[in-house]
Amino acid sequence: MMSPTLHVPGQDQIRRAPKVLLHDHLDGGLRPGTIVDLALASGYDGLPETEPDKLGIWFREAADSGSLERYLETFAHTCAVMQTRDALFRVAAECAEDLAADGVVYAEVRYAPEQHLEAGLTLEEVVEAVNEGFREGERRARQDGHRIRMGALLTAMRHAARSLEIAELANRYRDQGVVGFDIAGAEAGFPPTRHLDAFEYLKRENNHFTIHAGEAFGLPSIWQALQWCGADRLGHGVRIIDDIEVAEDGSVKLGRLASYVRDKRIPLELCPTSNLQTGAAASYADHPIGLLRKLHFRATVNTDNRLMSGTSMSHEFEKLTETFGYTLDDMQWFTVNAMKSAFIPFDERLAMINDVIKPGYAELKSEWLFEQTAATSVPSASAG
Repeated sequence: MMSPTLHVPGQDQIRRAPKVLLHDHLDGGLRPGTIVDLALASGYDGLPETEPDKLGIWFREAADSGSLERYLETFAHTCAVMQTRDALFRVAAECAEDLAADGVVYAEVRYAPEQHLEAGLTLEEVVEAVNEGFREGERRARQDGHRIRMGALLTAMRHAARSLEIAELANRYRDQGVVGFDIAGAEAGFPPTRHLDAFEYLKRENNHFTIHAGEAFGLPSIWQALQWCGADRLGHGVRIIDDIEVAEDGSVKLGRLASYVRDKRIPLELCPTSNLQTGAAASYADHPIGLLRKLHFRATVNTDNRLMSGTSMSHEFEKLTETFGYTLDDMQWFTVNAMKSAFIPFDERLAMINDVIKPGYAELKSEWLFEQTAATSVPSASAG
């Protein structure tokens, strides 16, 4: 009989397994029906489709088109309907509900406050609306029998000049649901070193930050994010594979940067489906996550933009189990990696691992074992 540690989980078990999400964009995860509702309420008439199912398909096809212009257009539509307190509150609450229903027990969701000021909100009002929405979403999830803890990451756009202002904002709200800082946007031409004042400020304040690096631009972006800026985590970081050589005989040689990333246990916020869309990998089978897992990098699994990629944490793990034969033990390894790398205090991370994640996977493994026992049991003959 197959050992439970070798059991490849099915869709239902993957959905029910505790999962941890570190890289997810709030404006990339709206429900299509919500976009339609908010556009109608705000008078926004720029949507390419007004029927929710068709709109969802449009977002996925635009993101898959290979056109950067069409991909960026998708965010123009979501941000356009996220300009009021009520809209931000609703989107944040629904985000928490959707993640919880998918088995996510802890999530850090990022957004750029500077992109939600067109209707007159202040930066502080944006943050407070999202925080309140996350708390409401947590409450609704509990009512539905799910548990989730939401943290916010405040993002500055790397092509803009407000990173220090956003870093200071993240620090002011660090005890009110904001767990860290991020920069995002086009890597090429906008190196993270342009924002050194923000990163130096956060380090002086003993605060946490991640940096989008190593998705589109490669090793120089990763090197700058780590060695110049001091990032705690790498947003994507998938291009670290460029510093790893695999010989014909299967032997592996790590370059100095890859060795440093592995030795220092720097978390990689890998987003497989999104990476396929942006060309960072040609297929799931070719995605570097397979090799990075074998080499024991601090790899984590993430969604990036659930709407644009038509994905969820369960979908990501389904694809990985189909491709690499990952088991519940592998899922637990990725999940514990992510929880270890979260931006909440150590004792709270440890409690999530020991009291939520490990028991959750143990239950799934024991469930499978009992099912196998029942399937192999032979009913005794009835007494005459």
